[in-house]
Amino acid sequence: MIELKLKRVLKNRDEAGTVIDNDLMIIAGPCSVENYDVMDSTVAFLKSLGISYIRGGAFKPRTSPYSFQGLGDKGLEILREVKLKYDVKIVSEIMDVRDIEGICEVADIVQIGSRNMYNYPLLKEVGRLNKKVLLKRGLSATIEEWLSAAEYISLEGNDDIILCERGIRTFETYTRNTLDLNCVPVIKQKTKLKVIVDPSHGTGRRELIKPMSLAAIAAGADGLMIEIHPEPEKALSDGNQSVDFEGFKSIYREVLRLHRYLNME
Repeated sequence: MIELKLKRVLKNRDEAGTVIDNDLMIIAGPCSVENYDVMDSTVAFLKSLGISYIRGGAFKPRTSPYSFQGLGDKGLEILREVKLKYDVKIVSEIMDVRDIEGICEVADIVQIGSRNMYNYPLLKEVGRLNKKVLLKRGLSATIEEWLSAAEYISLEGNDDIILCERGIRTFETYTRNTLDLNCVPVIKQKTKLKVIVDPSHGTGRRELIKPMSLAAIAAGADGLMIEIHPEPEKALSDGNQSVDFEGFKSIYREVLRLHRYLNME
């Protein structure tokens, strides 16, 4: 059983230091860094709402080798510019240990994507960093496998781990993935770790992001990660699961309203 295999991430939550802010954590931004103008307008909009955690992939793992793979170092430079201009915190994915230094100069939270959840050398390397780590659940990973990946990071000394449920692969094809909200109370009952939910990847369908965001908050999630783009139909990656500014504003307002209601004393 999980309890017999893991030693660090299953400590009582009260024994852990603060992993993220006590308030609801909202991470938003485009799937990938496309150009400066898209990032600038998106960050300006999010900052106007009081959101300071910005996602943006400079390096993007894609199923098809012909899909947009990100801007690489140029993308990191764009992230650096908007970070300094708007005083925000950057969340960006790392795919290769060779990119650690460059990403750590810009990112406040280093993301391990679902395809790299089983990349144990990479997990060990980020475990040696003095950085928050956002660990996404693997495409078909069980909860135990996911927690074992977190254990790899923790064993290297880094307990500042945020888990992110982003849907798992099942027989269902209507949605991109099956968003497993069962894991939220399981994680919160068994571990010291915070868990957020990514309804964008979890559904792959723009119209489902709001209801699944609300469901995630109702299930007890500590936050959300949502893809947003000024013109989703023109996005170079994941346009179908990105919301525009007005769509995001509607989601954000309802999410905050529900979160406040559920946490009323």
